[in-house]
Amino acid sequence: MSVFRPARCLFSGSSIRCLRPRVRCRNFHTSPNLYEQRQPQFPSAKASKTDLIDQESSEMGIPDPEDKIFKEYTSEELEALEKRYTPGQIKAILAGEAAIDVEDLERRGVIRTDIGRLPYFDDLSKLRPVVDRDQLYEGPIDPNARRMTDGEFSDAWQKEYGQALREAGMPPPMTEEEAEDQKERLLGSDRIAWMKADDRVPHYMGTNGPIPRAHTPSLLAPGLPRTFLNDEQPKAQVKKGDDEDNADPRDPEGVYNRLIKQTGLTLDQILGYKVKILVQHRVVNQTRLGKISSVYSLAVAGNGNGRLGIGEAKGQETEETASNAKIAAIRCMQPIPRYEERTIFGEVEGKVSAAEVKLMCRPPGFGLRCQHLIFEMARAAGIHDLAAKVPRSRNKMNTVKATYQALLKQRIPDEIARGRGKKLVDVRKVYYAGRV
Repeated sequence: MSVFRPARCLFSGSSIRCLRPRVRCRNFHTSPNLYEQRQPQFPSAKASKTDLIDQESSEMGIPDPEDKIFKEYTSEELEALEKRYTPGQIKAILAGEAAIDVEDLERRGVIRTDIGRLPYFDDLSKLRPVVDRDQLYEGPIDPNARRMTDGEFSDAWQKEYGQALREAGMPPPMTEEEAEDQKERLLGSDRIAWMKADDRVPHYMGTNGPIPRAHTPSLLAPGLPRTFLNDEQPKAQVKKGDDEDNADPRDPEGVYNRLIKQTGLTLDQILGYKVKILVQHRVVNQTRLGKISSVYSLAVAGNGNGRLGIGEAKGQETEETASNAKIAAIRCMQPIPRYEERTIFGEVEGKVSAAEVKLMCRPPGFGLRCQHLIFEMARAAGIHDLAAKVPRSRNKMNTVKATYQALLKQRIPDEIARGRGKKLVDVRKVYYAGRV
């Protein structure tokens, strides 16, 4: 120790640090820090101020009477209903309306008026091919129509089965085995006649007897088409020169001819799809003969109404490779679940190699706020409100594949209801506040 230091240094202890309040460094901009509590930009709106419920009754806790919300049918309305429906149907309508909870309809069953509202009222003037049957009969409806009894239905079925057997033809038996086969056919062993009888047998009895099957409206979805052996017709022979003479000017080279034969689509439908090349670059394959270069193309195709597909192709020519990728994308289109036909269900993630994609649903009017690859895929699928994040690798090919994988991984309310053992109505009431 130096002799020049003062003596008080020998007896002084360690210096005590001054306790100062710890102050965070603030940035030189007006945006708030992360640790500060964010205040909502708009105050929450109360139900009483949005005219959804009566303010006086809500303050007193007294719900509106049923007569005020749902008025009874007038005599004119009942007469109009009697012209359209039978007395049994009118009783069913009144019983169904009486079983509805008035309070639930008033507070939760509010018909939405925003951009993302659903078509609550079906347009019955249009036929949907998946759900509705083609209207084959437009004549009057018998008001005395009723369901057949078991005995009447059995007699009608036996009559139709015998008619189908007579159409197929029953030659006289030559041996004992043929005689036994005919007896078994008469008892109901002929499968073709059985199917024909099921398609033709009537289910309703009218004033003048059984009502034909074609004159009976059905609520069942149309079944698969059946082709019976006796109803087959020879196919028309097409000459090789007919395809060249009847070539469409929009596709003179016949690029989509094979796709039309494989999928059954028309050229108008194919040209109406939204198809675009997202990734296209040159690749090189090193072999013992040297470097062999080729072109890689990745295309996306969609109908803008819930179907999307991606296709890949490699080749030597750029135009031919792009065309093959577009055809592959159209051939591989799959349905994409959409909530309110504008966004996705919840949040989904997809991962291909090192590329990860996270897709998030957004409210109506949000738009497509994502990178251009996901933007083109969402627009082709008919999704209008979506947000996306690509936190890791941004390889274009893997990003497109991860996005397609995420769109197909959505969990719709039907799957949630089956997994939880509940009804679909309960799931919608919990997850979507009963407004879907």
